[in-house]
Amino acid sequence: MFERPASGERAVLVQLDLGQGAIDERLSELKLLVLSAGASVEAVVQGKRAAPDPKLFAGSGKVQEIGEALRAHGADIVIFNHALSPAQQRNLERELQCMVIDRTALILDIFAQRARSHEGKLQVELAQLEHLATRLVRGWTHLERQKGGIGLRGPGEKQLETDRRLLGNRVKMLKSRLAQIEKQRKVRRRARERRDVLSVSLVGYTNAGKSTLFNAMTKAGAYAADQLFATLDTTSRRLYVGGEQGGVNVVLSDTVGFIRDLPHALVAAFQATLEETAHADLLLHVVDSASEDRDAQIEAVNQVLAEIGAADVPQILVWNKIDLTRAAPAVERGDCDKIRRIFLSARTGEGLGLLRDALAEVAQQTFGDNAVRLAGLADERPEQT
Repeated sequence: MFERPASGERAVLVQLDLGQGAIDERLSELKLLVLSAGASVEAVVQGKRAAPDPKLFAGSGKVQEIGEALRAHGADIVIFNHALSPAQQRNLERELQCMVIDRTALILDIFAQRARSHEGKLQVELAQLEHLATRLVRGWTHLERQKGGIGLRGPGEKQLETDRRLLGNRVKMLKSRLAQIEKQRKVRRRARERRDVLSVSLVGYTNAGKSTLFNAMTKAGAYAADQLFATLDTTSRRLYVGGEQGGVNVVLSDTVGFIRDLPHALVAAFQATLEETAHADLLLHVVDSASEDRDAQIEAVNQVLAEIGAADVPQILVWNKIDLTRAAPAVERGDCDKIRRIFLSARTGEGLGLLRDALAEVAQQTFGDNAVRLAGLADERPEQT
């Protein structure tokens, strides 16, 4: 029987061209993901296929090339920038005699490292267990042993069946806890709606600068770093914007970054958190304007927004990192004089005043005269979720 090999930190990356395009960008993103997970990139194996091989995904010849790269560089793990079926993963591990993981497992591992709040940890564990459930089929030798146990399993029940039952019980418990947390979030959301407070969510591709912008606007001190998925836990702060005649209360929320081909297990597990985005009055779609792949990143974010029911929420594109492109701070308007895009730098602070004015303008359009508050409301304590 096949025993799964131990994992490692010296990786060989595999990127196949299956006709999806943007191969160089996908490979660069995979390298960043691997570094974010704490592994080192020892070698890269590329190839082109019309369709994945049903047994080994990459085909026998390419798998042989991967094995040679493993031995030549002393690597101990292979990471595919694709989604592997459980059978393909087992067959590859049997051929290569090392741990093989796919893009989904890699992203789940990063999420597990970065989750800090109680809710974030529950969400990541749920996603991991649901991903693991598809791989509890003859993957490990101990799963085929029959064992007895008083109060644990019935007579003759296989370890595989026991693992599935215990995993199912844990998944059910996690979903129950997350449902309770979502009820609490709905109570807070209704309270904000009664106060006519503009709810704004920061969305965007991972590492676009959302947390840096959030800190620049609110002075919150949320964790921000030049790495993928630096922020997993949603944080909200009250922000006061306006002039001397009065102002507007805004609740600004920093959310998890999106990525192309985001695993469906993660979208499902983070559904409760992402629903906060779907119920927002306005989305600030933060874009890394210095990225050559920014158009594809915008499309990837919009696809996830559509998946969580937030496609119809009004958006303003925030063209961030203009300090790297030497663009000037500006506001671009579209039809009916509505704000379409704002050019700014969250790191240097250029253009932040334009964003504040835009939020005040949107609040006035959303709530009318009720949006104006006395300046004393700015002294209210911020809230965190």
